[in-house]
Amino acid sequence: MFTRKTLLKTTSCLLLLACILLGSFPQINHAEEDLLDFAEKSGFPVKEPYRPKASIVIDADSGQILWEDQPDLSWSPASIAKVMTMYLAFEAMEQEKFNLDTTVTATEQYVAISQIYALSNNKISLGVDYPVRDLFSMVAVPSSNVATLMLANLVSDNDEADFIRKMNDKAAELGMSNTTYFNCSGAQISAFDGLYQAPGIDPNGENKSTARDLAILTYNLIKKYPDILQFTSKPVVKTMPDTPYEETFETYNYSLPGAKYGYDGVDGLKTGSSPTGAFNYIATAKKGDVRLIEVILGVGDWSDQAGEYERHLAGNAILDHAFSTYEYKKLLSKGPNTIDQKEIILEQDFYGFIKKNTEPSFTLKDGQLALKSDYGQVSPEIPVQTVSYQESEPKAVDNESVKKNTRQPSTTKNADHNYLVSSILAVFGILLLVFSRVFRKRVAGVRRGSRKTSTTTTRLLFTVGVLLILSAISVWIFL
Repeated sequence: MFTRKTLLKTTSCLLLLACILLGSFPQINHAEEDLLDFAEKSGFPVKEPYRPKASIVIDADSGQILWEDQPDLSWSPASIAKVMTMYLAFEAMEQEKFNLDTTVTATEQYVAISQIYALSNNKISLGVDYPVRDLFSMVAVPSSNVATLMLANLVSDNDEADFIRKMNDKAAELGMSNTTYFNCSGAQISAFDGLYQAPGIDPNGENKSTARDLAILTYNLIKKYPDILQFTSKPVVKTMPDTPYEETFETYNYSLPGAKYGYDGVDGLKTGSSPTGAFNYIATAKKGDVRLIEVILGVGDWSDQAGEYERHLAGNAILDHAFSTYEYKKLLSKGPNTIDQKEIILEQDFYGFIKKNTEPSFTLKDGQLALKSDYGQVSPEIPVQTVSYQESEPKAVDNESVKKNTRQPSTTKNADHNYLVSSILAVFGILLLVFSRVFRKRVAGVRRGSRKTSTTTTRLLFTVGVLLILSAISVWIFL
């Protein structure tokens, strides 16, 4: 005779068998967030051949990651390398070595470099003094290689190898652990036809970085030197205005408002492309009080110049996804709060980024409260934002009150729950039996004259249906 325990074990086995049988059907795995899916919804559709090889989005204020895909993939940044050159130039100005009005005189070397067709450049005239502010615009917008070298030589007193060492030292200092520089512009030294000399540096060496490292660089650049945005925010710029050497340049950053794929809030920062790096892009955008930074690497293929535009569709879609998925708001108020059943007192209001329509979770450690996030910080060098707290004194407990307020288990509620479970199992079992019968008739209609009218599918549906009904009976009687 079966005991209650034996029947429960039998029921469990039947349910396990049903799960195994059901698991034999092919399952479709839907990623929680897929670029091609949300890009279509955002109005910036991305085709599979133009899916970035790597990408990342971070909050420009806290360094919190809001999106990432292969953020540590080693990649050639191409002309995005110029961002580090501009960083070191701003740092030199902070150290009062020169200012935006300081000029660099065009030498024969610079004129010759400006005439190398294979390099992106602008016109440079012999003997003309070019202000640093115009060199910044030439580097940021037309991605001029000669202007980049002029700026780098100003920082390093014309010691080109020393400047490259400064680039690598700064990368290490900022926590860019997977970045190596061999030149100041993104174009190999060998591409300068002997006009760019850096003793001790491999002339054929190619710069390497990652989406994460470039996000770290941009985070520090905007934090420390926000004036960089005045050189990257306009779709059209003029250099050397009101002089015989005036030039007008249209940006390659087609996500700037007013450009081909303008996205509201974008005000920088730099594009880059090369045969090995394909099409890359660093963008920053601000909406309200929120500023985001994104890095897009490896869009398309160098042989298909459509990637120059497609990178901005991908960039816009990812930015839009981050802005629409996350919100920055007050998460906790100053004063008493209960976190993980612990009573604490916050010293001030606590703000942070969380996904919309979700509840935040927190960590408490050493008197500091921090927000738990899906992806964490872009760098361990950038600490998580915290707020100080103190633990509250435990309140005296009235045992009688606790007894009165303690809810006793409800037998009726448990019984209702068991009836509901058994009913659901029975309904699904009956439906599967009906489906097996319907499919059996269809097969019979197709195979007229044949006695064999069942298939693996019909037998499977029938078996699972019976198991579910048996399970329902067991739950109803014994649980």
